[in-house]
Amino acid sequence: MSNFFWSDVPSHSAFPLASAGYPFIFASVFATAVFALLGLITLSLIGLAATFFICYFFRDPDRVIPNYTGCVVSPADGKVISAGLVDNSKFFEGSCIKVSIFMSIFNVHVNRIPYEGQIKKIHYYPGKFFSANLDKASNHNEHNAIYIETKGGKNICTVQIAGLIARRIICKLQRGDIVTRGQRFGLICFGSRLDVYLPPEINLKIAVGDKVKSGTSVLGDLI
Repeated sequence: MSNFFWSDVPSHSAFPLASAGYPFIFASVFATAVFALLGLITLSLIGLAATFFICYFFRDPDRVIPNYTGCVVSPADGKVISAGLVDNSKFFEGSCIKVSIFMSIFNVHVNRIPYEGQIKKIHYYPGKFFSANLDKASNHNEHNAIYIETKGGKNICTVQIAGLIARRIICKLQRGDIVTRGQRFGLICFGSRLDVYLPPEINLKIAVGDKVKSGTSVLGDLI
């Protein structure tokens, strides 16, 4: 068995972009072109810089996924801001391990499935927009909770959380979908956070302060 696999078909582009970014990119290109035609050099340069940044933000690199039994991968790029045991979470019945990953505007924002299984439920909550690195963001910010049941009957919940700047959560999943570890499933625009709720018996392999990448970084092993 190979140590890695492709969860999605690799892109044929040298710089793949998430399709959700196209409207932002086209709008920025159009505005820049108008400024240039009007001879507004300063605004044209600002528009050009904005276009490059938007393309950079919506980059969607291909990732090879670790391939061994029990491997739970990170659903997001970013920095681990909390990792530990919690009780009585509204996203997980009983005790669980909660891992929170903060994504700055400079991180890749495409989200990936942490573990293979079936989507049992998706719950969207139209909440507040506190800074995503605050503890209260988990419960009070706008969020989208995705509940996965593994083939072994274990439960995992991944929660997309909007931040202070983020105003759009994208999720392409539907209840009943069969998903693969590392598979792309959505993104959050312009700075945000993902929380992952895992069974308490998981063997964690990350700690607070670690930098992780979606699909490739291993959060832990299910026992």
